[in-house]
Amino acid sequence: MKDQLRPALAMVLFLTTLTGLIYPLTVTGLAQLFFPDQANGSLIVQDGKVLGSKLIGQYFDKSEYFWGRPSATAPFPYNAAASGGSNLGPTNPALIDAVKGRIATLRAADPGNALLIPVDLVTASGSGLDPHISPAAALYQVKRVARARDLDETIVQELVSRHTEGRQFDLLGEPRVNVLQLNLALDVLKDAVASPERSRS
Repeated sequence: MKDQLRPALAMVLFLTTLTGLIYPLTVTGLAQLFFPDQANGSLIVQDGKVLGSKLIGQYFDKSEYFWGRPSATAPFPYNAAASGGSNLGPTNPALIDAVKGRIATLRAADPGNALLIPVDLVTASGSGLDPHISPAAALYQVKRVARARDLDETIVQELVSRHTEGRQFDLLGEPRVNVLQLNLALDVLKDAVASPERSRS
C-alpha cells in the first residue's frame, strides 16, 4: 500500500504544481508580454478612464448615436454576467413580435429612411454581447445620426468607412463595425466641429 501511495501522492503534487501554478503563470506572463491589450480585456481607455471593451457591446438608444444589435440578456441589455440569446426559434410568435417591434422602433426613429433594414438590427446575437454591426447596419443609421448631430451625411459615412474592419486575414468572418468605437469617434468629431465655433465666440 505504501509503495503505491507514495508515487501517487508525488504525481498529484507534481501535476498540481505544473498545471495549477507553473502553466497558468507562464501563459499569463507570455500573454502580458506579447498581447497585453488582449490579455487585459481589450479595454478602451480615454483620459485615464475605462469606457468599455472592444469585445462587449453597450446599449445606445439616443438618436445621435449608432445603435448596436438587440440584446436578449437579462435583466438589462449587454449584461456580461448573463450572456446568452433568447433561444426562440424562427417561427416562434414571440420572436416574430419582437422583430416587428424593433422594425417599428427603427422606422419611428427615422421615418424618411426608405432603405431595407439590415437583419442584424432586428435580431439578437447568440451571446447578447456582440459589439459589432454590419457595415450595412451602420450605413442604414447614417441619416438619423447626421440629422441628430446636425452633420453632413458624407462626414458620417466617411467615419463609418474608417471604422469598418475587414475580414481577419482577408478570409475569416465578415466586415464589421465596432459600435462603441464608432460612437466615441462621433463624440470626438462633435468636439472638433464645435471647437472652432467656441474660438470665434
